[in-house]
Amino acid sequence: MRMKNAVSVLTILVAALVMAGCSTVDSRIKEKQSVFDSLTPTEQANVRQGIIGVGYTPDMVYMAMGKADKVKSRVTPKGTVTTWIYNQYYQEYMGRRFVGYRRDMYYDSRAKVWRVYYTPVSEAVYRDRVEEIGRVVFRDDKVESIEQVQ
Repeated sequence: MRMKNAVSVLTILVAALVMAGCSTVDSRIKEKQSVFDSLTPTEQANVRQGIIGVGYTPDMVYMAMGKADKVKSRVTPKGTVTTWIYNQYYQEYMGRRFVGYRRDMYYDSRAKVWRVYYTPVSEAVYRDRVEEIGRVVFRDDKVESIEQVQ
């Protein structure tokens, strides 16, 4: 009985960790509820749809688009410029590769013996890919420009 409870608790903990890693627009809005409540109805609708615009604050962009994959800062004579970079992650199929042989057996009823034969085995090969899909540039804590990679 004790082992069953331990497994149940472990399952719940793993599920909680998995869910914590998944950030949705609604969960980010709840996280920044006071900021969201202070927005105009149009801005709220845009944030819910994942739409951002020039003049938006970092909190608004975070709620709409999530945490940036990379953040760069640079100091200019006009002030500090911060760039949030968003990436797309996927696997690209590269083909198949030979990994060895699988040994199989069958019964030869005429000779009344078991025979061994070997079958080539291959596996799919994938390459992890990362592509930049957009940048959001902030100056003085406001969106100055939005760059989208096509």
